[in-house]
Amino acid sequence: MSDQCILITGADGYIGSKLTRLLLQDGMYSLLLWVRADDEDEAKTKRTAILERYSDYSDKITVITGNLQPDNPFEAVDGSLVTCIVHCAAVIRFNVESELADAVNRDGARKLLSFARDCPNLERFVQLSTLYASGLASGSIDEVLYDKSGPFANHYERSKCEAEHIVHDEYNDLPWQILRLATVISDNDSGEVSQYNVFHNTMQLLFHGLISLVPGKANVPLYFVTGDFSAKAIFDIIKSDYQPHSIYHIGHREEESITLQALMDCCFNIFAKDETFCKRNILKPLFTDLETFKLLDEGLTGLSASVVSEAVTSIQPFAPQLFIHKSFDNTNLVQALPSYLVPDMLALTENIVQHLIKTQWGRKQ
Repeated sequence: MSDQCILITGADGYIGSKLTRLLLQDGMYSLLLWVRADDEDEAKTKRTAILERYSDYSDKITVITGNLQPDNPFEAVDGSLVTCIVHCAAVIRFNVESELADAVNRDGARKLLSFARDCPNLERFVQLSTLYASGLASGSIDEVLYDKSGPFANHYERSKCEAEHIVHDEYNDLPWQILRLATVISDNDSGEVSQYNVFHNTMQLLFHGLISLVPGKANVPLYFVTGDFSAKAIFDIIKSDYQPHSIYHIGHREEESITLQALMDCCFNIFAKDETFCKRNILKPLFTDLETFKLLDEGLTGLSASVVSEAVTSIQPFAPQLFIHKSFDNTNLVQALPSYLVPDMLALTENIVQHLIKTQWGRKQ
C-alpha cells in the first residue's frame, strides 16, 4: 500500500464507482473498496466483478464486503492503513422506508464514524449527503449545518440530515467534511443515462401521457447535476488542502439551474419531435397543488400492477420540494475546484430526453 490509502464505502454504487475510477487513474492512492453484501455468495460475486472491472489496477485495490446493519460492519478493515474515508454508501430512494433509512443512512454513518475514530492515521473523513437534507426550508440555503428538526418531505432527507448531525455533534474531534449532492440526472453533458431515478420515471410518465397533473410551482428552481460533475467535484475536494469541518454544496446556483416550467416546456418540445408521441395527441400536464396530487396518489392505491400507480407513488415523497423556492449557495465548492464549469441546463435536458426516447428508457441500447 502507498502512504495515502482511501476507504470508500458503497464503492460499487453509482458515485462510488465513478470516484474510484478517478482516484485509480490519478495513481496517487491505494483504495480499500467496501461494498455491501448480504451473504458470502453475493460477496464473492461482487468481489469478482470489481476485480475484473479494475484489473489494470489490481495492485492498488483491496475489496472488502460487509453490511451497514450489523453492529460492526467494518471489522474486516485494517484501520491502521486508512488515511481518508469517503462514505458513499446509502439508500438514496426518496420513498425509502423509515426503518431502513434509520438503519443504513443514519446508524450506518455512526458505525463508520466510530470505526474512523480508531484509525490512527486518519487525515480526512468525507460524508456524502444531499442538498435536500435541508428539508422543506426555503430561501437562501448556505453551506452550513441544517436544522435537524425539519420538517422534511421524506425519510431519506431526514436520515441524511440526522447523519450530518451525528458527524458534527458526536464526532467533532474527527477531520470531517460534508459534501451535499444535487440530484444526478445523467452521466455526462451528452445526456447519457445509466442510473434511473424519479426524474427519469416522471419523464416516462409524461411521454406516454400517463399523468395529466404535475405537483409544484412553475417558477421553482430544480437542482440537477451530472454524475461526472459530482464525482470530479468530490475528487477535487479530496485532492485539495483539507479545510477543517467544511461543508460543500455539490451543485449549481439558482441562476445556473432550470425551473420546473422550463423543464416541462423543454421536455414537450423534444417529445413533439417524436412521431409516435405526436400521434397520441398528448397535452402538456397542468400544475396542481400538493393536496390534489395526494388525492391522485390515494386514488391509485390498490392498483399494484399499474405503471401509473408505481410512478406516482415514487413522485409523491419528493413532491413537497416542488413547491419550495430554494437558493443554494456553493461558494465553498467553487473555491475548492480548479475550474467550476456549469452546463447549459436546457441543452443538457434536451440531450437527456432525446437519450431516453432513443433508448426507450434503457430498454433498448
